[in-house]
Amino acid sequence: MIFIKSFIKNKRIWNMKDKKEISISQSIVNKEGGVVILSLREYQKLCAKAVPTYYLEGKEAEEIDSLVKEGLSEYRKGKCKRIRSLADVD
Repeated sequence: MIFIKSFIKNKRIWNMKDKKEISISQSIVNKEGGVVILSLREYQKLCAKAVPTYYLEGKEAEEIDSLVKEGLSEYRKGKCKRIRSLADVD
């Protein structure tokens, strides 16, 4: 709800004249795990900063899959070493 505050003699009075209401079903909020309300401008900023998701198909997907499998296999065998910075890379 949007309220307009007015102060008269240090007493807070809420002016309900310009009230705007949004009704959101509690079951939808629970089902979705919450609701976020943003201004259109803020939403557009977030969309512009978002990282796109790419889906590979065919040969490209197979190459990435094999690289991931190889990397996980080497990790499980203990062939990976931990580094604190890129300066530690051989």
